[in-house]
Amino acid sequence: MSDKHKKSLYRILLATLVFIVVFIIVKVSRANLVLQALLYAIPFLMAGYDVLKKAVLKISQGKVFSEHFLMSLATLGAFALSFMTGESEFAEAVFVMIFYQVGEFFEHIAEGSSEKSISELLNLRPDLVHLEVDGNISDVEPKDVQEGQVIVIRPGEKVAIDGILISGESSVDTAALTGESLPQSVQVGDQVLSGMINMTGVIRVKVLHTVENSTLSKILDLLENSSANKSKSERFMSKFAAIYTPTVVIAALVLAFLPPLLSGNFLANFPEWLSRALTFLVISCPCALVISIPLSFFGGLGASSKAGVLIKGSNYLESLANLETLLLDKTGTLTEGVFEVTALHPNDIKKEHLLHLASHVERFSSHPIAQSLREAYEKEADDCSITDVVEKSGYGITAKVNGHDVAVGNTKFMDSLGADWKTCHKVGTIVHVAIDGEYAGHIVISDCIKSDTKEALEQLRKAGVKNLVMLTGDRNEVAEKVAGELSMTDYKAELLPADKVTELENYLAQKHSRSTVGFVGDGINDAPVLARADVGIAMGGLGSDVAIEAADVVVMNDRLSKIAQAIKIARKTITIARENIVFSIGIKVLVLILASLGLANMWLAIFADVGVTVLATLNAMRTMKLT
Repeated sequence: MSDKHKKSLYRILLATLVFIVVFIIVKVSRANLVLQALLYAIPFLMAGYDVLKKAVLKISQGKVFSEHFLMSLATLGAFALSFMTGESEFAEAVFVMIFYQVGEFFEHIAEGSSEKSISELLNLRPDLVHLEVDGNISDVEPKDVQEGQVIVIRPGEKVAIDGILISGESSVDTAALTGESLPQSVQVGDQVLSGMINMTGVIRVKVLHTVENSTLSKILDLLENSSANKSKSERFMSKFAAIYTPTVVIAALVLAFLPPLLSGNFLANFPEWLSRALTFLVISCPCALVISIPLSFFGGLGASSKAGVLIKGSNYLESLANLETLLLDKTGTLTEGVFEVTALHPNDIKKEHLLHLASHVERFSSHPIAQSLREAYEKEADDCSITDVVEKSGYGITAKVNGHDVAVGNTKFMDSLGADWKTCHKVGTIVHVAIDGEYAGHIVISDCIKSDTKEALEQLRKAGVKNLVMLTGDRNEVAEKVAGELSMTDYKAELLPADKVTELENYLAQKHSRSTVGFVGDGINDAPVLARADVGIAMGGLGSDVAIEAADVVVMNDRLSKIAQAIKIARKTITIARENIVFSIGIKVLVLILASLGLANMWLAIFADVGVTVLATLNAMRTMKLT
């Protein structure tokens, strides 16, 4: 619970305590109306000063008929009615205002989402870059570097500005941009983008444009600006009040003035009808709705949390209930995001021996491929002699294993050794092996589809999601294979974050007015599209903190099947909320009619209102057991 929510709760509890004390004092002392008004004004203002303030503010903005205006008019009307009838209605006014604040508190808790800075993304920006001018290197701020200048990037440093590699070779970590964990090799002529991390060799890069127009800056801008474009549902009470409040106010005015005018003796009959109108306003206070509706959503949010899905607000429950198109990232969402050996294709040697040699050569490398090979060969820690380990950036690694020259790397490495390598029909990263210059075979390393992905996608289809689309930064052939295995509706490959946002925008433009478009992702690169979607869903177990903060829904255990469960909970929650709306409004209208006919006094009206509130609240609590 945030400090803001704690203060709100303390205020409600303090107002309630003061209200009880005042109630006891009034009953014991039998204070007159003026003193009662002054005493009850204390807890009334404690509970409702912000409601009164918001009502005045909205009126000044031209928004007269708000729920705050209705609450203010109804409760202040109870105070006025007390003096007109000589019967104390002050307690009812305070009671109603406290009830309203309790409802608001639940709603704010339910809709309260964590708002952290995007410092993780900002940290990807180096404070300084190494600028090369006439052979001399100086450290300058990225904003001072101009198009066409040359910067030097050392191993372990982040790329600050987009450019073309003009000297050197290296491997770069592209996870921040593409979400793909496997580094890619870069050589002279290749493009390097801001947000990448240089891993192995020293490279010289010719700057393509200023830092403001670089890829990372565009990602940051997308993330910062997309929240303003999010399609959020308005709170129910705001939409309801837009119709209900002016209707009630107009009806009360008609009730106060029309009958006295028609009676022929306005002055004699006006007090009686004004009293009925004020009673009408007090009855019209939507306590049942302001409690039951937020509580329905609160219960739905709680049920989702129990299921392992954190939904950051009641409006996102509505978005989930209307979800028709779901776009999904590949790596870490549909697949494990962990690369492993999936096939061994030896050439005149045993499979185990091929893996044995490759894992030993890669023993001293920190490259993800090396890690995959070591994990695949459980007997790594043996007595083999390994010497002369040399890693060649962009090619591979060599070493002497028991006196034999073993080379492990890509096709370019095999070509440089004169080894006649063979192509592979499998999709994935192909690691070739040569022994003493002779080709020994290759190893396939690939990302695996999560065990529950197929079942989860089928559950989503059954839950009413019509379109399942995969968006990935991975190669097209890999994306095609994964999309085919999972029977995706469509897929798009080799996408940068800005491209994913563009694809999302296309689906948003084509959707029906009542349907929503969601996106599921887990990496920093997914943050802009998560923030732009009608409902952004982050895989929270292994996902980036930035992605989790940008998302509206967080799957805490990374199980895709939980999304289908959350959709079912959301739809049941909406159904229960609508039941409460129909029930509460129906009873309210009936009692209002009786009050307008003079058949309902204040206490009966309050009883009926509280009774409806209790019943609606009990119905709302059903959402807490939806799991």
